[in-house]
Amino acid sequence: MRIITGKAKGLHLKTLSGVNTRPTSDRVKESIFSILNGLIDFSEVEAVLDIFAGTGALGLESISRGANSAVFIDKVTADLIAENIRRTKFENCKVLREDFTRALKKLPAQFDLIFSDPPYNKNLAQISINLVAELNLLNESGLLVVEHGINENLNTPENLNCIRKITYGHTTAIDIYELKGRNL
Repeated sequence: MRIITGKAKGLHLKTLSGVNTRPTSDRVKESIFSILNGLIDFSEVEAVLDIFAGTGALGLESISRGANSAVFIDKVTADLIAENIRRTKFENCKVLREDFTRALKKLPAQFDLIFSDPPYNKNLAQISINLVAELNLLNESGLLVVEHGINENLNTPENLNCIRKITYGHTTAIDIYELKGRNL
């Protein structure tokens, strides 16, 4: 697992073996960021939220590409994320080690870019989408990127539009959401 491009291009991130995590593959990550590059300018991204952050790869890739700050939420791998932040030497990063539902309810700000990459097929993707919408965590020009199992059929909350659905192989799907009324 590595940073693909930007300030920390090529830096390998530390991962945990033996822990029940499923990091986003470099191929899927490259595809996600290729799509995002057509939708946003990372130099204008003030704040990124990485839910179920795992290694922190998605948030750290965003900062490497020019985003200003990131908040990472992961109850299990918070120490690993902190180590990867130290390895990248990125500042303006905060790691929250707690249940994502509690952590999301405490966040004081809105975000330009939110990633949610929960364990597949446990309804956590739907819960995270619902909470992001209900708590108004996405700013008016922001995007929500949700990685989930291909067999999970996600419902879109009333205040969001699903603007992209992409599948990878037989297991992974990515949905990208925006607030209703956003003009790309």
